[in-house]
Amino acid sequence: MAALPGSSSAATATTTSSARFRRSLRPPPSQLPFTRARFSIKATCPFFSDNNNPLPQSVVVSKPSPLELFKTSAADRYTKEKSCIICIGLNIHTAPVEMREKLAISEDRWSQVIKDLCDFNHVEEAAVLSTCNRMEIYFVALSQSRGVKEVTDWMSKVSGISIPELREHQVLLYNADATHHLFEVAAGLDSLVLGEGQILAQVKQVVKAGEGVPGFGRIIGGLFKKAISVGKRVRTETNISTGSVSVSSAAVELALMKLPDSSFADAEVLVVGPGKMGKLVIKHLAAKGCRRMVVVNRSEEKVNAIQQELKDVEIVFRPISEMMACAAEADVIFTSTASELPLFSVENVQKLPLAKHGRKRLFVDISIPRNVEPGVSDLETALVYNVDDLKEVVAANKEDRLQKAAEAGEIITEELKKFEAWKDSLGTTTTIKKYRAYAERIRASEMEKCLSKMGNDVSKEHKDAIYALSMSIVNKLLQGPMQHLRCDSNNHNSLNEVLENMRALNRMYDLETDVSLIEEKIRVKIERAKK
Repeated sequence: MAALPGSSSAATATTTSSARFRRSLRPPPSQLPFTRARFSIKATCPFFSDNNNPLPQSVVVSKPSPLELFKTSAADRYTKEKSCIICIGLNIHTAPVEMREKLAISEDRWSQVIKDLCDFNHVEEAAVLSTCNRMEIYFVALSQSRGVKEVTDWMSKVSGISIPELREHQVLLYNADATHHLFEVAAGLDSLVLGEGQILAQVKQVVKAGEGVPGFGRIIGGLFKKAISVGKRVRTETNISTGSVSVSSAAVELALMKLPDSSFADAEVLVVGPGKMGKLVIKHLAAKGCRRMVVVNRSEEKVNAIQQELKDVEIVFRPISEMMACAAEADVIFTSTASELPLFSVENVQKLPLAKHGRKRLFVDISIPRNVEPGVSDLETALVYNVDDLKEVVAANKEDRLQKAAEAGEIITEELKKFEAWKDSLGTTTTIKKYRAYAERIRASEMEKCLSKMGNDVSKEHKDAIYALSMSIVNKLLQGPMQHLRCDSNNHNSLNEVLENMRALNRMYDLETDVSLIEEKIRVKIERAKK
């Protein structure tokens, strides 16, 4: 093509090459929702012709597609945005339980919710983390603002909570902040009980629920698998989950320390009052290896319900009228009732026989008001601990965990850099495809020129040989750059080097000017929505 008047041939060549490059990456016309129109431009127009190469009398011009118009309109900011990771939801730090329970999603619905979210035009991948303390959605959005709007609207619809109220209480984090938050969640740093282990199991369940679900894609899947790895590493390297940080767990831990051999295996255990705190004591006892205990209560229903949860533990119910008889047989007694009067007075404890092997009977009283009369601690046959004694244990453990949390923060920062580098390295796949396509266009064009100069007498064998030669040259020229665009995901230095190479290649060959991939993703979403 000849240069336009007033332009240099170099500028024209660059423009032509760039235009060809963009056209080659554009989706095929048959896949775009528009029709073509024809109109004529006279060759006598001086701007569109020169004396050497007059244009034909009519030129076929493509009508811009809706996506191309969209790209050049005021909404251009959406197609030029890069895909981003977003965390949006409610948790125990930002929203009351009344709101969280309206948005709670049972585990058996997680897979369907992923599919529902990914049906939105600007949501590419998604995952749901719904527990008693949080309901958070992690997703990859083609457009940050539109993705947030779509997911917020969905949350309002399924919960019945107004959008202004949701926005007042929601967590909303982007990219590295969203990733950092999930890593903290998996490590137990965002839990009420610092370092608790149940949340890591729940994060693992997200990955299990997402297996085989199309919307649980490479980025979100990689994010949650990395979070699991971070959670494990934090617990292994800092031991943040060791040490009791709740009154109920501290009560059990203290009792265990006072028993011979630090074991409940040979101890007779009595729990008085299976209310909220008492139930937690029972669960901690089971977790620490206690396989049989007697539980005293006014009614049997609560005890039976706990027995259903802990089927591998023998839980024996006794009515409140038999409390002193049960105490006479017990080595360790936990009390946790709302009684305003002491259940164990100095007088009735004095009447109890010695505990097994003549040891002092251990009372762990976590009730307010106290269930064990203060004077009992003066008896030679009893050893009494109350909530204030346990608070010292809890406070000491909390201080220790806070120190370990600081160590965990350093691990999370390190792992965050690795994940961000891995996520960025995914762009090398696109760069490799673009670079190959760029080289292939040059090869095909030069081969066509060569064959046209050789005339029509070129045999098929010669054409095949020329084709093989051109392919061999291109492949050998591409080999070096391609090797430097592939990396070991476990090697952080390798990732950084690959990203530098990718950016350099994109700059040198203008590979990142194309937005056709975003166009194509949005087009697919639009087509899906029409069906």
